Amino acid sequence: MLEAREAGGVRPLSSVLKTLQLLDLLGKSDRPMKLMELAAASGSSRATTYQKLLTLMEAGWLEQTEQGSYRLSLHAALVGETALVQANLGERFAHVMQELVLQVGETASLAVLNGNCVRLVRRVEAQQVAVRADVKVGTLLSLNDSSSGRVLTAFSSPAYREMLQRQGAVLARPALLKQIAAQGHAISEGTDTPGVQSVAMPVFDAKGACIAALSLVTPASRFAPDKLIGPLREAVQTLNQLK
Repeated sequence: MLEAREAGGVRPLSSVLKTLQLLDLLGKSDRPMKLMELAAASGSSRATTYQKLLTLMEAGWLEQTEQGSYRLSLHAALVGETALVQANLGERFAHVMQELVLQVGETASLAVLNGNCVRLVRRVEAQQVAVRADVKVGTLLSLNDSSSGRVLTAFSSPAYREMLQRQGAVLARPALLKQIAAQGHAISEGTDTPGVQSVAMPVFDAKGACIAALSLVTPASRFAPDKLIGPLREAVQTLNQLK
């Protein structure tokens, strides 16, 4: 693709590429980075790196900590969430979710991060009694209480969780998030949506980043996680292989 553009007389702006490189470096870091670290990692002088950082802060992509380090702003997270919506994950994953629902007889939901909340982007209802008529695509769920919110939080970076808390988000206890990351799934306690419980697992992209949470949702009266976790794990493994 790059060769085709160059052959047509159009070349990418190297200055822009070098500036965006700083976003990539910070996006891969689990903590804010200092000017000297970013300069060394990008192969640029401190003065040049500082100018690029100022540009990114002015554009709203970065912010500076009280200690003088640099970190991604919430704007970067919001753009990432929009990218997930535009990727149309709900449609791409629909057939896997439908097969899962037929297998277990319960409702399946796909959710992504949306600011300080979790947004449902796809829902496949079971044939039996609907779980909640008012829980539909577009519904916002809690990061703290919902199984999807807990999974998306547990499998995000420490820097991202810190950013969420700076924005006023209430997260699950660190010990619980650590447990979820270790066991690979989260269970809701029914406080986010009364009368309903769910179990969720993370969906990863090709680079190993958690991009969504797939959950099985049932009325609390028949919630049986031991019967749901196996089929849910198989469905997630299938989703992780999709491009």
